[in-house]
Amino acid sequence: MKTATIRTIAAVTASVSLFAACSSSSAPTKITNAKTTSTTVKPGGFVRPKCVAQPTGRVAAKQTAPGSSDYDITSFDGTTIRAHWFPRALDGTDSPTILKGPGWGTGGDTNTSTTTAGIFSDSSISRLHDAGYNVLTWDPRGWGASSGTITINSPDFEGRDVQRLIDWVATLPAVKLDGSGDPRMGMVGGSYGGGIQLITAALDCRVDVIVPTIAWHSLITSLYKGETFKQGWGDQLYSFAPKDHLDPHITSAYNAGHATGVMTPADQQWFAARGPADLVGQINVPTLFIQGTVDTLFSLDEAVTNYRILRTKGVEASMIWYCGGHGSCLTHADDGARIAKAAELWLARSLKDDANIKLGPRIDIIDQQGKSFTADDFPTAPGAVVKAHGNGTLKLVEAGGAGPATTSLTKGLLGSVSLAITPGKATNAVSVSIPFSSDALVAAAPKLKVSYTGTAPAGPHPTRVFAQLVDDATGIVLGNQITPIVMILDGAAHTATVSLETISYHATPGAKVTLQIVATTVAYAQPRLGGSITFSAIDVELPTSHGFTAHG
Repeated sequence: MKTATIRTIAAVTASVSLFAACSSSSAPTKITNAKTTSTTVKPGGFVRPKCVAQPTGRVAAKQTAPGSSDYDITSFDGTTIRAHWFPRALDGTDSPTILKGPGWGTGGDTNTSTTTAGIFSDSSISRLHDAGYNVLTWDPRGWGASSGTITINSPDFEGRDVQRLIDWVATLPAVKLDGSGDPRMGMVGGSYGGGIQLITAALDCRVDVIVPTIAWHSLITSLYKGETFKQGWGDQLYSFAPKDHLDPHITSAYNAGHATGVMTPADQQWFAARGPADLVGQINVPTLFIQGTVDTLFSLDEAVTNYRILRTKGVEASMIWYCGGHGSCLTHADDGARIAKAAELWLARSLKDDANIKLGPRIDIIDQQGKSFTADDFPTAPGAVVKAHGNGTLKLVEAGGAGPATTSLTKGLLGSVSLAITPGKATNAVSVSIPFSSDALVAAAPKLKVSYTGTAPAGPHPTRVFAQLVDDATGIVLGNQITPIVMILDGAAHTATVSLETISYHATPGAKVTLQIVATTVAYAQPRLGGSITFSAIDVELPTSHGFTAHG
């Protein structure tokens, strides 16, 4: 990418004073989120909670070259974080600041010329400038020009790094402040850049608004669902990373996943601690979740969980689904315009003190044909449950599994990368037909209960099967989603009940969907093969949703 020449900040010295709360190096720097006072900023009624910062130490900041937008910031533990500072103007006008985090595999964005959205449908630096914001991007520790070890957005490390960046921004000219050491600030970014927003907003009350795009709730529920290594994405993510900067647990989990299909207990504990998980409950700022209906890395379930946590505690939150993310949109993709518009409105309302800005519907989703549906909250009132029953025997062999999908409709970088690990209609499967007699929207997680007996030879790999739903009209797996199911194959009778991944599917009268239970898939590690499973009863339920308004 071409880095444009920008206005430099002569006033920044190699070491600057700051005001922000901090703790010892053994725990995350946390500025309290307890906001006991508030102030009405404009007659329109917009209320901004106050965040009271406390005095702390000094931030070492060094410009890498005269006229450069690059600065080396010394973090709490001596790690060098490369920051890229793009002020909107140095004409005496103070502006709110946007922190824009990068995705996994890249350093911070430095392209100031493009006006198009990035691969995560996030706003460009130029577009954010035009909207009236300063922009700070950075290379997370272990990536690009930053030193240190990659720990996957740990609150104890990457989270504290961003807090140090906020400390630094608060000392710069052209930065609008809400108080000493407290810049008026929002965050954007997708994937890795979405996860760090949730971590930072939980740790630091100086964050005023976040727009996490295709982020996650837990690395266990996303990368290790059903205690099964998500090898398709695991291989991709590991290949992007600098091996000499990875925490040993990342390499250990990758190697164990390939060898056995599961993680060790120590690695599970490490990934679980990466968050945000329970930290989401500490977020108290307006949050717009943007998630992809075909995201096979961080599925809709991840955003739904985060959204419900914030709504339950009364935090202003909204959620948008689009056909994209870490996945191949095999049906009708939307152009991203509604995503960009929603994000810009969300930022403006929180950062520009304008209560008259209308944010639009709280919930805005699309179906497999790109048709929009909106609602006041999620989940909506339940509708009728579409049920089906079946049985059958599945041979536990490698051939005939789910995927890879094939299509000519793949769009974008992530779509191209993910196609080879996208589930497709299987030929070796136990199938149950699910007909729809009336118009219905399924925007929920289907339920599956199976009664079975089976055997498999001894071995290190786990005993698993996988369940997916296939649209009979197109042959495409709904949302590209497939769910691992733990099996006990000792020859005795057992039952298993699971929730499948959340989908967004609009059925018309006469439509048919087929549940497939398969032995293998390109999305997950190969389970133990050999033997077979006889399903004496398969009961599947697709809950439909009332309360959505259709558009278009």
